Amino acid sequence: MSRERILLATTNRGKVREIKKFLADLPIEIVGLRDLGIRTTFRERGKTFRENARGKSLFYSRKSKILTLAEDSGLEVHQLDGAPGIYSARFSGRGANDEKNLQKVLQLLESVPAGKRKATFVSCLALAKDGRTIREIRGEVKGRIDRGKKGRFGFGYDPIFYYPPLRKNFAELRPAEKNRVSHRGRALRKLRSYFVRYLAASHAHS
Repeated sequence: MSRERILLATTNRGKVREIKKFLADLPIEIVGLRDLGIRTTFRERGKTFRENARGKSLFYSRKSKILTLAEDSGLEVHQLDGAPGIYSARFSGRGANDEKNLQKVLQLLESVPAGKRKATFVSCLALAKDGRTIREIRGEVKGRIDRGKKGRFGFGYDPIFYYPPLRKNFAELRPAEKNRVSHRGRALRKLRSYFVRYLAASHAHS
C-alpha cells in the first residue's frame, strides 16, 4: 500500500509528537507546514474549538492540496465559566507560554476549594481536503485543577490537571499512559479507526 501524505497543520511540537506516535504504524507520511513551505498563518476567529479546527483544516487544505489534519484543544475550568477555553495557548496575554498560562489559572483559583476546581480538557480534530471538510472528531476528559504543579512529562496545563481515576496529574503520566486516557488520545483513537477505513477505501479505488 502506498503511503498517504497528510499535512499536520500545527506548529505545536508537543501535539506533533503525540499525533505522530498515535499514527506511526499506519501507511501515512505526516508533513508539517514548513515541510511544504507554507508560511501563511491562519487567524483563529472561531468561538469554539470545533470552529477553529475546521477553519484551520479548510484554510491549509486549500494551500497544500493534500489531506490536512488540524486540531484545536484546550482547558475549560468550570469555576472560570469555561476559561481559558479557546484562549488556552495565550491565556496569560502578551508573551504567553505554558508556565505563565498555568500560573494564571492557579492564581485565579487560589481560594477555590477542591470540590469546585472541576475542569475538562477538550480536543477537536478536523480533516479536510481541497477546501472540503471530510471528518470532525471530539475527545474530552474530566478532572480537576490541582493546587500546584506535579510531574515532568507532558506540556501545557498537564502539570496542574489532576485525573481522579489514576490519582495523578497528567504530567506525572508517561506519554503512553497519558495517551490512553487524554482528550487528544480519545480523539486520535477515533481518528485512527477512520484512517484505517479511509486508506483501505483509497487503496481499493487506486
